[in-house]
Amino acid sequence: MYECILSGIMSVNGKKVLHMDRNPYYGGESASITPLEDLYKRFKIPGAPPASMGRGRDWNVDLIPKFLMANGQLVKMLLYTEVTRYLDFKVTEGSFVYKGGKIYKVPSTEAEALASSLMGLFEKRRFRKFLVYVANFDEKDPRTFEGIDPKKTAMREVYKKFDLGQDVIDFTGHALALYRTDDYLDQPCCETINRIKLYSESLCLIAKHLKILNIVTAIYFNSMTKNKLVKF
Repeated sequence: MYECILSGIMSVNGKKVLHMDRNPYYGGESASITPLEDLYKRFKIPGAPPASMGRGRDWNVDLIPKFLMANGQLVKMLLYTEVTRYLDFKVTEGSFVYKGGKIYKVPSTEAEALASSLMGLFEKRRFRKFLVYVANFDEKDPRTFEGIDPKKTAMREVYKKFDLGQDVIDFTGHALALYRTDDYLDQPCCETINRIKLYSESLCLIAKHLKILNIVTAIYFNSMTKNKLVKF
């Protein structure tokens, strides 16, 4: 995937790029496999896909999730290479959590925090205050730190400062900062705050930009060839 993006940027700047791949598909470990028969071959599944699954060409299976923040650097690079001329993005309008038998949208802005039924009245106000802090945070401006050292203060202490409950901590760390474990709680808070800020900003940009990339392919004057192994 990185190779595709780099070759695209170089092509936009007038370079001629030969992009070679040892696989019968583009993208390496981050590829989207189609048709379905090729997916069966890759994972050595015996036989052919059942007829009930329809045409193999109707399937496009991502080997890894391709979830991009609208305000992130990768999206900006892709827009720079004008991939939108032939590539569509699919928009995700938010994250949701399951609690007490119901599904709730995870609030990511101050307005959503106050309107959310995921939290009680006092918890809403505390979470809103936290989101305002995140929105104003700038790691290059100490005036926005409010007594927190982003390079030393653990994220657990930041949550404690804003008196956030365990449920709020859980959906903030996993649905907004997109961490898979709780290891981040005892690490310096700077990265986590920036992750939450990026998520919030990306949702605000949905009207202008797009959020999820489904596939990356050859662009501009790239020459791409498959089933090739280069030896040095």
